[in-house]
Amino acid sequence: MNPTATPFNPMIVPPGESIALNPLGDLSQQGAEVAVEAVTRLSVFHGYIGVFLAAFLVTMLATPLMRRLAIKNGVIDHPNDPRKEHKMPIAYLGGVAVYLGLLAGIAVSYISMLTPLDIIQPHLSDYPQLAFPFSILLGMTLIMLAGLLDDIIGLDPRLKIAGMLLAAAALAMNDIGVKVAAGVMEPIGSLLGNESMIYSIPIPGIEGAFTLDLIYWTGTAVIAIFVLGGCNASNLIDGLDGLLTGVTSIAAAGFLFLALGLAAMDDGILDSSRVILCMALLGACLGFLPHNFNPATIFLGDAGSLLLGYCSIVAVLSLGDTGKTPLVVAGLIIYLLPIIDTTLAIVRRKMSGLPMSAPDAQHLHHLLKRSLGVKGAVFVLYGMASCFCILGIVVSLGRARLAYVLALVVASFILVTAIKVARIKIIEEQAHKATAARSRNGSGKKPKPTRTESREDTPVGSST
Repeated sequence: MNPTATPFNPMIVPPGESIALNPLGDLSQQGAEVAVEAVTRLSVFHGYIGVFLAAFLVTMLATPLMRRLAIKNGVIDHPNDPRKEHKMPIAYLGGVAVYLGLLAGIAVSYISMLTPLDIIQPHLSDYPQLAFPFSILLGMTLIMLAGLLDDIIGLDPRLKIAGMLLAAAALAMNDIGVKVAAGVMEPIGSLLGNESMIYSIPIPGIEGAFTLDLIYWTGTAVIAIFVLGGCNASNLIDGLDGLLTGVTSIAAAGFLFLALGLAAMDDGILDSSRVILCMALLGACLGFLPHNFNPATIFLGDAGSLLLGYCSIVAVLSLGDTGKTPLVVAGLIIYLLPIIDTTLAIVRRKMSGLPMSAPDAQHLHHLLKRSLGVKGAVFVLYGMASCFCILGIVVSLGRARLAYVLALVVASFILVTAIKVARIKIIEEQAHKATAARSRNGSGKKPKPTRTESREDTPVGSST
């Protein structure tokens, strides 16, 4: 965290061994040896564990207080919708408790940097590990406030989208996620003879030219799409007690594994910030889960679901800060369960002629709950989320080509499955209408097959 510290180039060595080197020159000339411990995922994890503890404890202790505050002010979810599983009113404002836990974890990093208190021990790095970016804090606050207003007074969906876009714009202030597009756009630029993808466009009648950075603006668009998609995906999957909180905890553990690996590799200036965010997210989710698991005493509300989606997407985007787009793909695979559910919902509603905002009871958790119950459905989805988490980690350890191929296969499977599910629903409705029409006509006879159907039904070798 100290930008003035002597630069150090971490080297990965077998556990238990050390390396002797002098950053100032040749050992024989300097006459000194410096023993440096290996930088590993585990050593980085130990250094930042104070962030996790602060987020966990603050969230666990703040949740009952938020519950009392919600009940006192009538911020309660009443079971007035058949799709809702709870039979008694449940308090909202759980998202505020999660937000306070995230702030506590992030505050620990600031306290450790600005005071003599040695709460965390940042890893050694060649790069100046800056304080946790203010842009991420601003985005988290905007998202949480937008969701909180919706929980209390109800917001127009367009205003909620505006809040998400403002939070996305906050990330662009510090280029958080802008470089994700570099891994894709730079090879295209190389083919076009302009790897930087920066073009100067002359303006008639004015001296000078307009500079267009295609990589930057493509990255900015990627941020907006990711934030909108991630927030809505988390919001849609938040349908059973403890489901979103647990799924996000599993995803946060996967993100943390990738973040610790990048920190051990000394990837760049966001290494510390990335680890702090993942630690705080994991701690806050685990601190809230005991209160939110079935039977829940408090809900996340939109303030919490949007916030968890936002933090997850920020973690994914930050993985590509140095242009490592395959790691972003791995992060998306880790977070694939909410993405699958959202994709299915979009295709299902589109093919049924319903608006995107139309509610339904055909989400994955609804289908599983009907046969397994609430807890059974939640545990099955936890298992699916864990499988995606492991797959994402495996992809991160392989080659970029493997990441892209797996992403293509998974995306194709999701698309085909979504279309099939939607078509089955439409076919069932058509069959019911046909049956009702025959009943009204008083004819239950089987319709005469067409010439083509007769040929297909005729056994091979028989005469016609």
